[in-house]
Amino acid sequence: MRHSEFWNLMRGEFGVTYAASVARSQSMSVLDGRTAEEALEAGVPPRQVWEALCDAMDVPVQRRLGKDAGTRR
Repeated sequence: MRHSEFWNLMRGEFGVTYAASVARSQSMSVLDGRTAEEALEAGVPPRQVWEALCDAMDVPVQRRLGKDAGTRR
């Protein structure tokens, strides 16, 4: 996953404003207490950050690839 894909998923799931807030403020123990922004800056792969954030924020499995991923053929 590229950083751009990570941010597209963030905005799709949380909205533009809240996505930025979550990325700055939600620290996760699985990322050594880092926020999403801190983890990305430290070189943690975006996929790993996204999965950790989804777990922390209880994003349903069916939406983890994007809200419309289940409707694509």
